[in-house]
Amino acid sequence: MSDPDVHGTARAGFERVADAFRRGFDRRPTMGAAVSVRIEGETVVDLWAGIADERDGRPWQDDTASVIFSCTKGLMSILVARLVEDGRLDYDAPVSRYWPEFAAAGKKGVTVAELVSHRAGLSALRQPLALDDLLVWGTVPRLLAAEEPLWEPGTGYSYHALTHGWLTGELVRRITGEQPGAAFARLMRPWASDVWIGVPQSEEHRVAHLQLSESQRAAARASEAEPVRWNLLASTLGGALPAELATPDGGFNDPRVHAAQLPGAGGIATARALASIWSATVTPTDGVRLLSDDTLDAALVPMSSGEPVFPTPGPWPVWARGFMVRTAADTLLGPRSFGHDGAGGQLGFADRDAAVGFGYVTNWMEAGDRRSADIVDALRTALA
Repeated sequence: MSDPDVHGTARAGFERVADAFRRGFDRRPTMGAAVSVRIEGETVVDLWAGIADERDGRPWQDDTASVIFSCTKGLMSILVARLVEDGRLDYDAPVSRYWPEFAAAGKKGVTVAELVSHRAGLSALRQPLALDDLLVWGTVPRLLAAEEPLWEPGTGYSYHALTHGWLTGELVRRITGEQPGAAFARLMRPWASDVWIGVPQSEEHRVAHLQLSESQRAAARASEAEPVRWNLLASTLGGALPAELATPDGGFNDPRVHAAQLPGAGGIATARALASIWSATVTPTDGVRLLSDDTLDAALVPMSSGEPVFPTPGPWPVWARGFMVRTAADTLLGPRSFGHDGAGGQLGFADRDAAVGFGYVTNWMEAGDRRSADIVDALRTALA
């Protein structure tokens, strides 16, 4: 397709997907974004447009990457599921089998399935942290291992906004002997050059600069005013990160955060890499199939739904063993979709029935918007 602002390709029959992507830029003149869709391993949509950095007007390119926030949890859940497939990890086993120190403070019986589905009682730390505590791997896992759960594990759930990444990442490290970013990169070949948990300095120039809409700022103000402090601590760790997630030069706009391994929210990827990885969970893609159907059956058992331990407004997502199987905004393709969304509008998922892999990333952060949902709606219509 030819358009002065939107670049890339959309196959015949997917014009509505391209139109929905283009509409996402309405009244957002400094936004940048990309979307990629693969079906049965073949790319049918690959589009990008807009501004990667509003400070200097740098345009979004085909290889521009962006922070994907909690979409990173979905990628880590693929890594965990692969360890299950390889026989190195058991969802029903206690976490302490692999990470003995985790048994402290009443957590001996917490299973891997409970850990990855936000049921471990460790959504926040009682001890406030500083940014420097997040930049070196061992600090947060050590504190989480020693922490007494905020509620009885397994009896309910609350979203582990940041801690989920250190919990799954340390589990991966104990089993593989590798830092999670390295284990992830090894598994994600041939796409590892476009998706990272801990971006190398040589690729920092490709990372888009995040911008906050008023809706994102309002959501941050609302979280700071909530009477239940645990939800705010879950996303800030007591001041290590800002409630709005990014400032012009801080939070997830800080190159030190980009380089650190924050597997709960700090992944950086292109839309093309996201779509390819999710495609490979359900169908051979670029010669790779990441997960078998039997592994997916085990990984996609619903675990957490309904009102959480620390109340948040509904509707609520549904989590399986690390994967979202329904988002709060119902942005997935159908009942056999699974993946994870991310703050500000990011989305990555697969669909088992349609053999779809989908990735959408943007640097224009909004709360509760429908940019990705509208694209998925258009994709659903195209497939029908």
